[in-house]
Amino acid sequence: MTRDTAAILGMTAVWTLVVAAAGGLVLWRFRRRSLLVSMTVVALAPMVAALAAVGQSARAMFISGHDSLVVLWTLAFSALLGLAMSIVLARWISTGSRDVGRRLRHLGTSYEPAAAGGNGNVPAELAAVADELETTRQRLAASREREHALENSRRELVAFMSHDLRTPLAGLRAVSEGLEDGVIDDVPGALRQMRTTVDRMTGLVDDLFELSRLSAAPLPRRRSAVSLRELAEDVVGESSEHARAEGVTLTVSTPDDEDRLAVQGNADELTRAVTNLVGNAIRHTERGGTVQLRVDRSAEGAIRLAVSDGCGGIPADDLDRVFDIGWRGDQQRTPAGAGSTESAGGGLGLAIARGVVESHDGRIGVTNTEGGCTFQLELPTG
Repeated sequence: MTRDTAAILGMTAVWTLVVAAAGGLVLWRFRRRSLLVSMTVVALAPMVAALAAVGQSARAMFISGHDSLVVLWTLAFSALLGLAMSIVLARWISTGSRDVGRRLRHLGTSYEPAAAGGNGNVPAELAAVADELETTRQRLAASREREHALENSRRELVAFMSHDLRTPLAGLRAVSEGLEDGVIDDVPGALRQMRTTVDRMTGLVDDLFELSRLSAAPLPRRRSAVSLRELAEDVVGESSEHARAEGVTLTVSTPDDEDRLAVQGNADELTRAVTNLVGNAIRHTERGGTVQLRVDRSAEGAIRLAVSDGCGGIPADDLDRVFDIGWRGDQQRTPAGAGSTESAGGGLGLAIARGVVESHDGRIGVTNTEGGCTFQLELPTG
């Protein structure tokens, strides 16, 4: 290595260290300022070091004045280009950072979609963070809606249960006072009425306990193979007397083959869910109408059970609420008719059915059909 080359390298190293130290001080001084300032310093520091080294080399006569002028102009334009690109990049990053900050400030306090922040030009990392924050906002908004829905359901349940318990209690009080005062001649009949009322109240309490158990996510219960085909036939047999008393025809339809349509589940829970659906259908079907159970297997292999009634249909706005706790439709205080789905039982039957089906990893839904509606549940075979 020649002496001139060594001198040039030495001067370049010295000027690089000097500019690096000065640039580091500037960065430290403005570390809490805008990202634009920091990126401007970072873009200019290498160019300033190069310009200083070239200028020193020209003064030391290592390069000619003409050559040094060409190099200086080249470095100057390169510095301007680097500065311009740094400013553009800094603005993109600043815009994305402000958008992320705005989303963070509103996260958990505002559930409305964030205003467009123009983050189409920001780096992919910041865009990914903004997208993740928007996804989190959507989840929080959905959770908040579920919380409000549960709170409304709880209030409705308390109101409905208060009404359903107050009425039989008042009846028991009246009958007991009549027995005490000796004004009731048919004592056996009065006792039977009291027994019926107590049974109805016991059913309400049992529904509450069952719903509480399903909502509390209990430990998994022992499951075994349960034939939905046989279960549906048993429920129809047990509910036939209720259907005859209401003047309703109850039928069951199953495939012609010998498929048992078995699922893995708890027989008692599934029986209760299907019984609730059938009882609900019978109560809200007009006299002379038909309630039909259909059990089959879907193309994907899942087992389906559908209960069709003649209730007259459910308002479209209420289809998403029929399985809510305590919901009984707009006519819950009037005789059963079109649009009402629960007039007895505290409005818990359909909620219990949904809880049982979902605890078996299944799905349940309701659709309007001609003259009524169809409740359909689907359960996996495994």
